[in-house]
Amino acid sequence: MSRRKKDAPVRGYGLTAWSRAVLAVIDRPEDTRRVGKARTYFRERTILDVRVRPGLVTALVQGSQVEPFETSLTMRTVEPDTVVALLREKDATNDLLAVARGEQPRILGSLVLPTEPADVRGDCTCPDDEPRCIHVLALGYEMAAQIDKTPSVALTMMGAEIATLLAHLRDDTEEPARPARVRAPEVVDFYGAAFAPPPLPSPPSIDVFADLDVAGLHRALRMSGVGSLDIGEVTDELAELYARLIRTPPQPST
Repeated sequence: MSRRKKDAPVRGYGLTAWSRAVLAVIDRPEDTRRVGKARTYFRERTILDVRVRPGLVTALVQGSQVEPFETSLTMRTVEPDTVVALLREKDATNDLLAVARGEQPRILGSLVLPTEPADVRGDCTCPDDEPRCIHVLALGYEMAAQIDKTPSVALTMMGAEIATLLAHLRDDTEEPARPARVRAPEVVDFYGAAFAPPPLPSPPSIDVFADLDVAGLHRALRMSGVGSLDIGEVTDELAELYARLIRTPPQPST
């Protein structure tokens, strides 16, 4: 036995309820040869570059050949909004905080974890045509060990990341914003149709011609072409017109 294998700590998996639920749909205990080899791969840490994304887990599994095999697990994912709605119905929304603390609440697990082999599909580039080849089983044991350590990994695998579930929970609890009150547009009277003009001025009742410079008026009339003999007549007509203006009250504008 090599020194690396001798000194490597013994690894376990399937130690918690959630990891056992995943193993129940991946493991093949009746196929002892494949199971034994897959457990050896797991314990010898030959599962490399494990990447967990919503609905998909990929890894490189070092088998008996020089190049590792590309292995994956594809999950039938759940709907995060449906999970949150069911948690509310069961009064179990605190399960989300429990997972964040590293716990494995039963109700949330029953809503998210796979329940039958068809929920998880295995794929591998090895020549074995079996859907649960040695490398797929080894990756399943690796994921069970990670779930034992970090339960939220199971949520990510099943398409319900803890951050996504919490976001749905927060959106559901926030009070919907009230629509802003829209002010009626201000009517602008561009053409002044509704404008009431101020009243006309009332001139004082005075005799303008009493203070008029008659000589200046005569000069202005001569300059406008009025003959000297007609100036007196024109002046009388102006005086009469002004008298009529100040006697007639101003008419309201329409």
